[in-house]
Amino acid sequence: MRFIICVKQVPETNDLKIDPKTNKVLKQGVSTIINPFDQFALEEAIKIRKEGDEIIVISMGDTETKSTLMRCLALGADRAILLNDDCFKDSDTFGTSNILAAAIRKFDDYSIIFCGNSSFDTGSSQVGPELAAILGIPQVTYAESTEKVENGKIRIKAQTDEGYRIVESTLPLVIAGIPPSSFQPRIPPLPKILAAQKKPYEVWNVEDIEGDKAKFGSTGSLIKVKKLYEPPKREQGIVITEEPNIAVGKLIELLSKDKVI
Repeated sequence: MRFIICVKQVPETNDLKIDPKTNKVLKQGVSTIINPFDQFALEEAIKIRKEGDEIIVISMGDTETKSTLMRCLALGADRAILLNDDCFKDSDTFGTSNILAAAIRKFDDYSIIFCGNSSFDTGSSQVGPELAAILGIPQVTYAESTEKVENGKIRIKAQTDEGYRIVESTLPLVIAGIPPSSFQPRIPPLPKILAAQKKPYEVWNVEDIEGDKAKFGSTGSLIKVKKLYEPPKREQGIVITEEPNIAVGKLIELLSKDKVI
């Protein structure tokens, strides 16, 4: 089987600066990491891989995204592809999904497309479902683990507001993974990092994926950002440090004053 993992490089911090003129996040000097949800998706693919299976990681970004893809190779992926072209820039989730779908269609066959349920920077949770819709295949979101894969079917444990549900689907499909609280991202050891340098790494542009340019970048995007700004800083709360019997009285007094009680 062939597993395709869609990964995204995200800022390592939430303390980002915004250019008010361009409505874009300033990335200069900001360290980046692989989106943790995407790393979880990759590790799920590695968990169910059998001998002869292939894991391909794909990411859309600039040349700096190579570091994220090399980390994926060190973690266990077999091949990495960077989608980098000027006409890919300024894509919203729909434009990004169209670009990823065009790249995935270049493969003769694939069994599962894994991606993170959301990303740490935008958190829209849209790319997985949009990708499935564009490719015309089933999807399972909020997937916590893949329970069983055999006979062209897969069983998945997915989170719900009430608990969990077990979903069975035919292949191929898109799985949008969300890590359980117990998930700890692995750090690849040095020998794996060195070995990753010898694995296939490719850069594809718009001509390589043979897609419709009208569906990429700002032209193919459905969302137009009117304004991007930092939320106001929260004011420091009131901290009561007295003994419990005194603190309770002060708390009741403050809540009564604000008409909370």
